[in-house]
Amino acid sequence: MRSCIREVRRAKGMTLQDVADRCVPPTTAQTIGRLETGMRTVSIRWLNRIAAALGVEAAELVRVPEQATLDILALLGPDGAAAPRQPQIAALPRPSYSGLTMLVETSVGEYRTGDMIWLERLDLRSFGQALNRDVLAPRAGGRFVFGRLIDHDGHRLQILPPGQGSRQQIVDAPWLAVAIQLLRPLA
Repeated sequence: MRSCIREVRRAKGMTLQDVADRCVPPTTAQTIGRLETGMRTVSIRWLNRIAAALGVEAAELVRVPEQATLDILALLGPDGAAAPRQPQIAALPRPSYSGLTMLVETSVGEYRTGDMIWLERLDLRSFGQALNRDVLAPRAGGRFVFGRLIDHDGHRLQILPPGQGSRQQIVDAPWLAVAIQLLRPLA
């Protein structure tokens, strides 16, 4: 496990002194620098103090081997692509602990072969948050229904599958997962 305090601090545009001043109790910029570089061991207590000072969760300050980060080379805006004013990093996305993943095997509707769709499971009380969004719902026999949630009445869901000419499916589902992120290969 490696600390990524420096990367998070830089991404937030803060100096060592800024973080040191925001720590409770305040500390020195030198101490923060030593913790960033690994010259001083980062304890859980320090990790929590620094996370609070940066306004992030402590887990965001540690890098587990399977979570890769990349330097952001350019930012795309209305005037085209330009280099960022300050160094920035991007943590490669990972599903949350309640995340589910679906792979698109054959193009259908807006989805292309090879797309990976990450979904977040919702409980019954949250089904309304998924209206007019793409969802995955279980059916009997280990099958699923995927498409736009157009209405629900408790467990009874009305889902319109992607693709032209698709007919609305009505399913009684104990849970529902809403699409939250699409990963699409460009090749």
